[in-house]
Amino acid sequence: MKPDVMVLYPTRPKAWAQLEAAYTLHRYDEAEDKAAFLAAHGPKCQGVVTNGHAKLSRQMVEAMPQLKVVACSSAGYEDIDVDALTDHGVTLTNTSVALCDDVADTAIMLMLAARRGLIDAHAYTVAGDWGRKGMYPLQHTLKGARLGIVGMGTIGQAIAARCSVMGMQIAYYGRREKPEIAYPYVADLTALAAESDVIVLAVAGGDATRGLMDEAALNALGPYGVLVNIARGSVVDEPAMIRALKDGRLGRAGLDVFLNEPNPDPELTALPNVTLYPHHASGTEETRDAMAQLVVDNLAAFYADQPLLTAVN
Repeated sequence: MKPDVMVLYPTRPKAWAQLEAAYTLHRYDEAEDKAAFLAAHGPKCQGVVTNGHAKLSRQMVEAMPQLKVVACSSAGYEDIDVDALTDHGVTLTNTSVALCDDVADTAIMLMLAARRGLIDAHAYTVAGDWGRKGMYPLQHTLKGARLGIVGMGTIGQAIAARCSVMGMQIAYYGRREKPEIAYPYVADLTALAAESDVIVLAVAGGDATRGLMDEAALNALGPYGVLVNIARGSVVDEPAMIRALKDGRLGRAGLDVFLNEPNPDPELTALPNVTLYPHHASGTEETRDAMAQLVVDNLAAFYADQPLLTAVN
């Protein structure tokens, strides 16, 4: 008999076929009466398949008394009650390792596009302004620029490695200093912003980081500063960022994430000094397949009584 697994959010086709072959999948995501479905099937499930945007509350965890592993197909997991999982002896896994390189590459893409005015320069060229008005205004180089990374985890370190090769000066801020990290640690985010030409946000979302990049830090980054966010929209005080971008207290922003997705604030999207990407940093066929495969592999490791590949808690 195949083990029972609760599905809060499905995976990619290749991974899904493997899950269907190995487990009896209970489609909570498709159930009309979700409470009744969970009451009927939750008690027999030791595993959950989900992603960070599907809610997994303490009440839901308690409705699955045999639950032992939650395999999340995203890096972020702010809608999962990790404390409830930990209290009930349930391990959460995520996919930061699989998406790290594409997300780091996207941070570089947004940084370069914002710093060099790519979107506006494209429009300038298409409109024929190059011929009519002459050379596009000079921009600012990245070599030698000061980069502040907020969150020096897996993705933050990948960004740092890329930017080090580009000749940038790197420092970082996080909940604690990491002695194994060679870059300077700055214990105050506003102080880091004041010392930086570019800030890249690479921290987890959730209540602990809500509004972390606040008005004081935005002001400290300054009128020539660039803010890049590949973390979560909630990490930035978005109304304060919009005001700073509008009145010139913040130079530019390159954003992959927004407070209201998938419908960002029109006041933000109308600004000329933003470069926007639709929460798609990990959006390649290769990486999404690798993320889905980690879900399969973590579940397989659990049922084989092997160490989980990417445990969070």
